[in-house]
Parts: sequence; C-alpha cells; structure tokens
Amino acid sequence: MKPANFSYHRPSNLDEALKLLDTYPDEAKVIAGGQSLVPMMNMRLARPEYLIDINDLKDLSFIRKAGDWIEVGALTRQAELEASALLKEFCPIVPEAIRHVGHYAIRQRGTVGGSIAHADPSAELPLLAVLLRAQMAITSSEGTRTASAEEFFVTIYTTDLLPTELVTQVSFPVLGPKQGFSYQEFSRRAGDFALVSAGSVLTLDDEGKVVDLNLAVAGADAIPLNVRDKVASFCGEKPDENWIKSVSQAAIEGLEPDSDLHATAQDRLEWLELLIQRALKESLVRVQTRGDVR
Repeated sequence: MKPANFSYHRPSNLDEALKLLDTYPDEAKVIAGGQSLVPMMNMRLARPEYLIDINDLKDLSFIRKAGDWIEVGALTRQAELEASALLKEFCPIVPEAIRHVGHYAIRQRGTVGGSIAHADPSAELPLLAVLLRAQMAITSSEGTRTASAEEFFVTIYTTDLLPTELVTQVSFPVLGPKQGFSYQEFSRRAGDFALVSAGSVLTLDDEGKVVDLNLAVAGADAIPLNVRDKVASFCGEKPDENWIKSVSQAAIEGLEPDSDLHATAQDRLEWLELLIQRALKESLVRVQTRGDVR
C-alpha cells in the first residue's frame, strides 16, 4: 500500500520545527529515521496531514559526557550508540542492548528520540530508559522540561509527550566500576522484536555484598517495568545460586503478561525468569572485571 496524502515540511532548525508543531498540533507527525512511522503510514495505520522531517536538525545528534550522565541527542542514530567509545566506557549496557535492535541497516536510520517517543514496549531503548532511570529532555516553544522514564511511558505506544513537544535529549547515568550489568532478550529469530527482555544493574561493596539492585523487564505489561522494589530486600546479601533464583522468582511475582499467537502468558513468565537469572549471573561476572578495564 501507499500512504495517504500529506504535506511535507523539512525545518532547518529546532525553532522552526517547534513552530510547525504549534501550527499543526493534532495533524502533524515528526519523522527522523522513519523505521516505525513509514510502515504505519504505508499500511494507513497512521495518516498525518503534515509530515515534519527533522533530519536537518544536526544539533540534536551528539553523545557527550556531562558529570555523572551521558547525554544523547534525540537525532543520534542507534548505530552510533552501538559504536560509541564513550558509552562503551561509561555506560556499556547501552551499546550491548542496541546491537539487538533489528538489523544494521535499521540501526543506521533509527534514532534514539524516535524509539523513545514511539514507546514500543518490546523495543530495547524504552527498557534501557526504565532500567537506568534515564532522563528525557522534552522541548516546546515554551521551553524545556525534564521527565523521568517512569513518568514518560504511559501505556503501549503512549507517552506524556504533548503534540507540541519534541524529545530532544536522553540522559543515561554513568556506571561505576563496582557495578555489573547485563541485557538479555528472547526473540523468535535475530532481528525480530523481543517477546520478552530483561536488564540488570547491580552494585557490590568491598565485602562482595549487593548494596544496590536494579531490574527491569519487558513483555509482561504495556510498558517496560522497573521491578527494583520487588527485589530490594535481597540487598545486603552475598549472591550465590540460591540468591539468583530467589531474586528472579520475586521479580516476576504478580506479573500478568498477555497470551497471544506468539506465546502464552506462562511461557513469558518462564522466559522472563530465565532471562533475569542470566542477567544476574552476567552482572556478577562483570562486576568482578570492570575495575580492571576502566
């Protein structure tokens, strides 16, 4: 199929793009990589009257360190995250997860802001944002506000982004040498959307006890879920096999994923439990070695 008729605009700067959003708040869609929007338009699931192409907003493409944060511009391509030496040094879970996004050609076009704003619950970047408690800079003609990932994602394909606003930056925290990390996902084949996924970041003290434990899962709800509160009681312990099993069981307790043609709800729970165990094991291995690499 072909998309419905639309008017095309290509602003040369951010102010011009925001003015267009002010002019057509309910009729416009922003396009950058177009990896999700173009197929939706071709199938006429999306029928914007005005298409605002922001590919000339080069100021929104960057990866930089600012104190304890790595700031990523919304127009940064996902392949740039995968290759970034800065991220590999200071927040290596991001490039690790990004390599699971579709195929290389998709990562070459897909943008950070586009994936975050699209809010596909099976996508890698929304899970990373929830796991790492990323901060989103959201800009309109009235100024810029900041939203946490847990505030930003509302439900499937829905965020708290207003029609006149644009995601301009995503900030990920720097991971320290005492922190181990892992991203795991299960899909039917390489390049497919994940059926379930999980990520972990844990911190050990000098005695080898877990002093902070952060877990997030996707595939169990309409948005990725941070389940750190469910496993907070396991901090203060020295991790072993029984600890890993107990944490994974506690993390999935109360989750109610849907059944569909790809998997039953029980399948998803079992896969999530396995992925959490893998993530915790890998995180523990990495926390032992990161100090030597950094």
